[in-house]
Amino acid sequence: MIPELIKSAIVPCIMIEKHRIPDGQGGTESKYTEGAKFEAAITKNKTLDAVRAEKEGVTELYLVTTAKGVGLDYGETFKRMSDGAKFRVTSNAKDSETPKAATFAFERVRAERWEYPE
Repeated sequence: MIPELIKSAIVPCIMIEKHRIPDGQGGTESKYTEGAKFEAAITKNKTLDAVRAEKEGVTELYLVTTAKGVGLDYGETFKRMSDGAKFRVTSNAKDSETPKAATFAFERVRAERWEYPE
């Protein structure tokens, strides 16, 4: 169960999976495909450190909250379905899941805006 405030911000998302395929010349090229769907609340990270980092040229930073068990891991990428915005996860869900004794259950990761080569 996710707290009501977070539930109100949940939007559909889809994983973006990277595949390496032969390029026909002895090398490989990357191809990106859509994978599993999930739901998440994606909010801008407005901590002082995040604001300072953005002013220094770092990409936009976000907090991503999902139901327990989605298990986003460092380096995974996904897309918000409503506007096509893409994100790359910069932490691990297992590091911030709620305790088993809690009356609510969710996981939270940090993420940055991300673009893959088209």
